[in-house]
Amino acid sequence: MFLHILAHNLKYRVMQFSYCRSKETISRQFNDVLRAVMKVSKDYLNFQPYTLEGAEANKWRWFERCIGALDGTHIPITVSPDERPRYRNRKGDVSTNVLAACGPDLRFIYVLPGWEGSAGDSRVLRDALRRQNKLEIPTGKYFLVDAGYTDGPGYLAPYRGTRYHLNEWIGNTPQSYKGLFNLRHASARHAIERDQRDLGNKGDGRRLEKVSIECCSRNAVYQLQC
Repeated sequence: MFLHILAHNLKYRVMQFSYCRSKETISRQFNDVLRAVMKVSKDYLNFQPYTLEGAEANKWRWFERCIGALDGTHIPITVSPDERPRYRNRKGDVSTNVLAACGPDLRFIYVLPGWEGSAGDSRVLRDALRRQNKLEIPTGKYFLVDAGYTDGPGYLAPYRGTRYHLNEWIGNTPQSYKGLFNLRHASARHAIERDQRDLGNKGDGRRLEKVSIECCSRNAVYQLQC
């Protein structure tokens, strides 16, 4: 079941009909195998090196010493009625706020699931930097972040008050150095948005403790908190 789910990107409810087992059983067995794989990954898994080329490499050449992009994403979850107020985000949806960081090669570097949807991105990041298995940022290196984070050592945010998101640049060209910087910043940081779509697709309707772990197993997780 574990290999079947990974190979075909299947949801538990699909596996339920294929294997005639409950979703609870499938979920439990999948996570048991996944945790076992994670324990032996350093000894038995050899991730192939990846070199950026062409257009993808061009996006990152403006950001020397940058190790990737970091952002938070909200994933819909199912919680008990008593917990819903804590997990209701500013849009009114029940979700968990997941912090994710990935490299230019789209491989996850760090994932922290589990925070309530009501928690802000900066609060989740502070927790990631303080916990035992914390997010490590090498000296002199940094992540690209959006304007919701504070610009400073380890983080490079775009200029505020200037056009930023890629869809805002359709039919427009930069008219200032701030606009040009934001366009290049958004083009490179788009990597984390693509990875977050994977996380969001895997979180639909699952219990809180299940969110994110399956998707991350496919992307060479280096650090994982649950």
